[in-house]
Amino acid sequence: MLLIGCGGKEKKEKEGFSVDRQKTSKAAENAPAASDIPPSKQITLDEKGVGQIKDITLPEEIDTEMAEAGAALYKTNCTACHKLDKRFIGPSPVGIMERRAPEWIMNMILDPNLMTAEDRCAKDLLIEFNGAAMANQNLTVDQTRSILEYFRTL
Repeated sequence: MLLIGCGGKEKKEKEGFSVDRQKTSKAAENAPAASDIPPSKQITLDEKGVGQIKDITLPEEIDTEMAEAGAALYKTNCTACHKLDKRFIGPSPVGIMERRAPEWIMNMILDPNLMTAEDRCAKDLLIEFNGAAMANQNLTVDQTRSILEYFRTL
């Protein structure tokens, strides 16, 4: 009795289910949402990341001696997780210079823990690669710059 006195009109539910649809344009349906593009493929050239590298100017010509040193460092320190020809434990560095700012790349190599703690893109990459955090290789700024020069050749 008490329940009847407290309520107003009782709403009756129809059996089954219904779907409310909204009209969308064909362009909106076919355009990929930002979240549909994996972080490893997103372009964030305007973000420099967090860390000691604030600004770097790259010469137009590639320093081949520096790139060779970077290739050797990459082979020694990075190939356990990064492959040139495919996605592995971490992303392939091929094309990285077209997707990330040089400062971001160097900051990620120099201090991946800081980057994954404070940089949105690095956090998203950590999620995309199933929480496989990049290991800090304790490289110097000069060594990291050599790896960056090697990346310019890819």
